[in-house]
Amino acid sequence: MQETVARRMTAVSALAAATAFIVEVPLYFVYSGPPPDANVLARLLTGILALGCLLVLVASLRELVRTVRPDLEWAGTLAFTAGVAYTVVTLVSSGLEAGAVIQADRPVDPTITVSGTYVLYGSVSRMLMAMFLAATGYALSRTGLLPRWIHRTAYVLAGVNLAFVPSLFFGNTPAHFYAANGWGTTALMGALFSYWLLALGIAAHRGTRKRLGAGPVPTPSPVP
Repeated sequence: MQETVARRMTAVSALAAATAFIVEVPLYFVYSGPPPDANVLARLLTGILALGCLLVLVASLRELVRTVRPDLEWAGTLAFTAGVAYTVVTLVSSGLEAGAVIQADRPVDPTITVSGTYVLYGSVSRMLMAMFLAATGYALSRTGLLPRWIHRTAYVLAGVNLAFVPSLFFGNTPAHFYAANGWGTTALMGALFSYWLLALGIAAHRGTRKRLGAGPVPTPSPVP
């Protein structure tokens, strides 16, 4: 039962986080200039809700790995720690942006004006995300909990995130692909991660239904 609950929580939280992230990312591209406060605060609120779901995901994923393979608990714990650190860093960045928008007496683009978020959303988040994806991919590959393509794509995305870590050397123009706060470093990486989460949630949900449909494993009769 403990494994079944962990599987369900993993599936539900992954699907919820993915949905919120997928809704959030396009809101960054609605306006070409400084967006109205409502747009900024709406996308930040959506992101905050997504990060809350992500916290549930990393906790349930660690529990699932620990239940299935206790010897791989270290991998689940590493993924959990990296996921929590990523969530905290992103929440701090969101708070800085929201504060700047609420305080300003005119529309501002927080992706440019709030300089404290450049490295947090960029290089720091990319490093933490790479750690989370690599640890998750390793744990899933060793436990066989989900289809192979889930952990293989996790490894690929971990490598892509690492490639964006040096972006802090390339300015602060959001329209540039590889800038510290560029659309490739932030929006593209967020979009890829959200769709990977969606795939993980769907695969976990299907795995849970198959496991429940199979029924309990029969207990062998004692040898006379």
